[in-house]
Amino acid sequence: MGKRLLQQRRGKGSIHESLKHQSKGKARHAKLNSEKTGIVLDIITNKIHSAPLLKTKFGNEEVLLIAPEGIRVGDEIEYETTTVKVGNCLSLKDIPEGTYIYNIEKQQGDGGKFVRASGNFARVSQKTSKGITVILPSKKIKLFNQECRATIGVIAGGGRTEKPLMKAGNNFKYMKAHHKQYPKVCGISMNAVDHPFGGKCSHVKGRPMHVSRHAPAGRKVGKIAPSRTGMKR
Repeated sequence: MGKRLLQQRRGKGSIHESLKHQSKGKARHAKLNSEKTGIVLDIITNKIHSAPLLKTKFGNEEVLLIAPEGIRVGDEIEYETTTVKVGNCLSLKDIPEGTYIYNIEKQQGDGGKFVRASGNFARVSQKTSKGITVILPSKKIKLFNQECRATIGVIAGGGRTEKPLMKAGNNFKYMKAHHKQYPKVCGISMNAVDHPFGGKCSHVKGRPMHVSRHAPAGRKVGKIAPSRTGMKR
């Protein structure tokens, strides 16, 4: 009997699940009804976040925040203020145009959904009656509610990807921390029992890549029910 494909042996949806048991907590804005001033207790790292995090104390509550560049242990962070300072959290309506921001809320009070990766920042572009226009890191322009909150500054950890991995073992550990499969072997380099394109001589498929939509799971590889193939002329 044949074997299941490598993709099938990994399990359904397993590569898309985050490693929550390795997490130290969620990084999000403090709650709306919490204290307005907090003190940075420590700067920590978290496997599921690319940027360093701030362990901040607001009254009797400890909150994890995404760290900006230039922040230090012992600094104060203010919420719902009008002071434009690195690390402070303001409503978009109180932030001047051209200011660098990150961790922008999609809806008021959700804790932040946009611009959360290391080294990233957005910029307040324009204030209109419909809302606040923000230029995202992808250069896309998006309209936000003026009551949504954002943090002032640039996220720390920029240049993280510039350091070369040097060897495959380092890449393996990096991918494993993000629950990604590595290394990836193409189907034509496998044995015939492992993949429909495997076997025979190297890089010769031996059968068409086009497969029916109703093919069984072990054969549904390649171009699945393509509407068209080849160069468009």
